[in-house]
Amino acid sequence: MPDRIHRTVVLAAYSLSAALLLALAGCTGREGAPDPDQPLVVSERTWQWVDRDIGAASLTAKGPAENYARGSMEAWRSRVRQRSEEDFIPWYTSYWTQQWLSIKVAWYKLGDGEGDNAAVRRLAAYLQDQYHERVLAPVAEEIDPEAIRRQTTALYARLLGEQIPGIRLRYGVPARQFERRLKAIRAIAPAPSASLYELVHARPLDSLAAYAALLARIKQAGGGVGAGPADATISPVAERTAEKLLARLAVSGGASAAAAALGGVAGMVLSLGATGIGAIAHAKERPELEAQLRQMLDCRAG
Repeated sequence: MPDRIHRTVVLAAYSLSAALLLALAGCTGREGAPDPDQPLVVSERTWQWVDRDIGAASLTAKGPAENYARGSMEAWRSRVRQRSEEDFIPWYTSYWTQQWLSIKVAWYKLGDGEGDNAAVRRLAAYLQDQYHERVLAPVAEEIDPEAIRRQTTALYARLLGEQIPGIRLRYGVPARQFERRLKAIRAIAPAPSASLYELVHARPLDSLAAYAALLARIKQAGGGVGAGPADATISPVAERTAEKLLARLAVSGGASAAAAALGGVAGMVLSLGATGIGAIAHAKERPELEAQLRQMLDCRAG
């Protein structure tokens, strides 16, 4: 009997000890497990590291995007120079074009009666249209600056988007908190603006309203399709041409007696044709005119 009682007591003690150990283990497990309803607190120092790495990722993505844009735009500039040499410069410096420009600037001055400044502006607009039609538009069919802008931005967004997930994993930031952080960073401004989160997750990038609005503003500021660094280069050329032709018109007396006698548009055109430079004199001046025009276009386009 005593032995059986002893064995019973020992077994009961073992059972009680095992039960206590299991209970303690269960309590320990429950106390150490995070509450799913309680968000993990990310320190301000960690967020500083996250922001630092996002900035570094942006610079990393910027490099290849800039290289792509630089190479593409250099090819565009090369074609613009070639097209200018083949078409615009020969057209602009020809004897008959200079005669026609003389008539146009005199027409602007005498027809509108708004003075020299108005004539200069109108001739500049005319030459700008010619430059766009003869040079920029044909080149844009081969290498479109607007397409380069889109492709460059898309490349930057893709390269940046590939690095973003690794930053979150590196610091163990919860996905929802990390997304909120990205949504608080403005990547496109002003309104309509877009966050960094929207920029790297837009598929395709053109579907992002803020990006489409940004491209529209750039296009409007640049002067439309095919706009680029050379799109405004012709304005100084046009101004110099108009000033020179106006000075020549003043020397010739403007509206001549023949125009007064004939009257109307026919008389004006007959008279103003005499304001142009002679063919022989123009032939001597043409190489210098071509060199000046080429230099102005190259300096401003480059």
